[in-house]
Amino acid sequence: MVHNKNVVLGVSGGIAAYKACALASRLTQKGANVKVVMTVSATKFVSPLTFQALSRNPVYIDTFDEKDPAKIAHIDIADWADIVIIAPATANVIGKIANGIADDMLSTTLLATQATVYIAPAMNVHMYAHPAVINNMKRLDDWGYNFIEPGDGYLACGYVGKGRLEEPESIIQAVVNHQADKGVLAGKKVLISAGPTQETIDPVRFFTNRSTGKMGFSLAEAAAEAGAEVTLVAGPSGEKLSNRLINRIDVLTAEEMYEKMHQHFPSHDIVIKAAAVADYRPKHVYSEKMKKQEGMWSIEMERTKDILKSLGEIKKHQFLVGFAAETTNPQEYGVQKLKKKNLDAIVINNVAAVGAGFGGDTNIATYINKNLKPDEITLATKIEVARKIIRFIDRDMKDEGQ
Repeated sequence: MVHNKNVVLGVSGGIAAYKACALASRLTQKGANVKVVMTVSATKFVSPLTFQALSRNPVYIDTFDEKDPAKIAHIDIADWADIVIIAPATANVIGKIANGIADDMLSTTLLATQATVYIAPAMNVHMYAHPAVINNMKRLDDWGYNFIEPGDGYLACGYVGKGRLEEPESIIQAVVNHQADKGVLAGKKVLISAGPTQETIDPVRFFTNRSTGKMGFSLAEAAAEAGAEVTLVAGPSGEKLSNRLINRIDVLTAEEMYEKMHQHFPSHDIVIKAAAVADYRPKHVYSEKMKKQEGMWSIEMERTKDILKSLGEIKKHQFLVGFAAETTNPQEYGVQKLKKKNLDAIVINNVAAVGAGFGGDTNIATYINKNLKPDEITLATKIEVARKIIRFIDRDMKDEGQ
């Protein structure tokens, strides 16, 4: 996946820059065409001549050092790149990218490139924990940049670890895995539901839940990365999509989500119901605001339609995946749901676990297919969890000859 690829290796000024030498060497050995762009600070740790010898290409440092008068260097390199890897990525360079600052060769190249960018952070543990750094990484994550987590378990959007740069082979493997995912769902149509629903009580009140939709949105992004044509039916959510090719349909209530999911279900190959749909809604909706009064107020509730069960009853060629957010005996209840609703797979969350559940940037899950084969997904960012789920779905569909 890196052989014959044009790889720009961005090296910023941290002590971990020495590992970038091995990374440049490994990439070259694997057949990649490597060009190194260094910050001035990075040259204090490693000589540009070292990277020139390892990559067999000139090293770029100064934005105004135009090696070829016929070309603007940072634009030429930005256009040339298939892949950009920033290793090490300091707090400074992450902040520059996140805020659109282009004041040296590396930052101008990053602002101009359309290539897939991988960021491998490395910095002091307290710098990792600083709110500014966390917010910058979250912004880049939302924009579709790919983080390669340090080897000591730091997760890109806020989980605190030692901040040690991942080893060169692991960085390459992460890039290879991500590149391999591209195109695995080419020609497939994927329908995903995400977020909560709102069930109206009166003009100013409604019932809802803690879901933000981040997991479902991450699944939509991961499926689109894998080459699928994606439709996302989203309940009320503040989440944004970085991939503009995803067809987003906004709904409010469980009934509206039921209608849209059934409308699009027949034409899709893979259907993932990640939304946290209300199980109950008020039986009577008041047309005027209910005034505060003495004593208790009881609201009679009625069941909403079970979207997942109804899809399982009519599915034909579709690969149907459900989610089970549980707090007690999650795997037991998840397997029951898998069987009862005629699913091909289910993703089970213990939402009470630290690092999992609604609203956070990380998740922990168990993917179980209809053969009851479990695949554990350890603590990771939700986009990484989503990518693993897509890989499992692709694997299971191929096993079934789909």
